[in-house]
Order: sequence, then structure tokens, then C-alpha cells
Amino acid sequence: MQRVPRIGALAVVVDQGHVLLVQRSKAPDAGLWGFPGGHVEWGETVLQAAARELMEETGIEATPQAYLGNLDLLVRDSAGQITAHYLLVGVSCRFESGTPIAADDAQDARWFPIRQVLDRDLAMSARVPDLLSQALARDESLT
Repeated sequence: MQRVPRIGALAVVVDQGHVLLVQRSKAPDAGLWGFPGGHVEWGETVLQAAARELMEETGIEATPQAYLGNLDLLVRDSAGQITAHYLLVGVSCRFESGTPIAADDAQDARWFPIRQVLDRDLAMSARVPDLLSQALARDESLT
């Protein structure tokens, strides 16, 4: 069996000084807050996947604007062997409409003040503040 990394899209949505996050219900980050996102499907661009996953997990409609950074996620078992490898691509998205409602594999979905996330004052996936900082640096009007 050939092992290859899977590609995932993360939707980074900032609006009126807040950022949209979901609380994960599945491993590896179950219970932690992170950006809505998921697998890129065959024939789908990362930008399209970010918008689709955002809608599926939160009911929020947004327009993908730009690629942000890439994150490698290596999942290891208790012996240290890699069991899954994902390349996660951050996508800055412009909020269009909707009220966050957790669905799909999200336990919860909410808007959080940007400062709370940047101050790491929340149980989050490891690189959420870094990816948020990239989105803010790209478009200073978001703050």
C-alpha cells in the first residue's frame, strides 16, 4: 500500500474583530478549537473545499480570498509510528452570511474575539494563532 499525505483545507474567517472557530469532535484534536475545514475532494480546489467545509461544519457562507500558510499534521501511534499525514492549507475567507451552528464533525461553532485567540486564552489546536496572524497580516482591515 502506497502511503501519501491527504490534503485538507482550513477556512479562516474573520469579521468585525472576531474569528470563527469550531470545537473538534474527532481525533487528533477532539475537544480543541480550530478552524473549520476538512479533506479536499477529487476535482475540487483547496479554495472550493474551504468554502464547502465551512458551510458543512458551521452553516456560514464565505468567499475564499487567498491561500495562507501550509501546515503538516503527522498523527503518530503510541509507538511513535506515523498513522496519518495531512497537509493542511489555510484559506482566508470573507464572511458573507449566516449564524454559526455546529454540524458535521464539529461539537460547537462560535465567534471568538481575535485578541483571545492571539493571546492563546483558549484550548486550541497548536497553530491556530499563527494561521490567524497570517490572515491578519495579509489584510489589516480585518482587525
